[in-house]
Amino acid sequence: MSDHNKALVQKMWQALAAHDWATLKACMHPEIHYRDMPSDDPGAHGPENCVKRLSIAWDHIERQEQVTHHIAADGDVVFLDHTEKWIFKTGETAEHTFATMHEIRDGLIYRWSDYWDMNKFVGQFPDWFLEVMAQHTAADFGGED
Repeated sequence: MSDHNKALVQKMWQALAAHDWATLKACMHPEIHYRDMPSDDPGAHGPENCVKRLSIAWDHIERQEQVTHHIAADGDVVFLDHTEKWIFKTGETAEHTFATMHEIRDGLIYRWSDYWDMNKFVGQFPDWFLEVMAQHTAADFGGED
């Protein structure tokens, strides 16, 4: 089961990097909760809201490159240590290492929790992108319960 769970998580991250929303949603449990843990916002619930949340940033990202440093599974929990590099459509880049916990339920990702240094990563974002992101609220991300 652990190998299946690791493969599912890898598939989800490959879909995210490719902006393949259909495959990404197919990896998600109907009751998924996705949250950026250093943020005060409540995250997103359900596959549609997760994609909506991601799309707000991804609409401005040309591509995302990922390097997996470690992936480990223990039962229904998969831990991923990885670096993401965002290449904005305007050419700027931002790069940061994340620790991500995924909980699997019924063969799909039920909980997705990203742990990262908000100041270090967001500090690399171009000013125009921060202005775009500031125009959105937690409700836009489908995070309200």
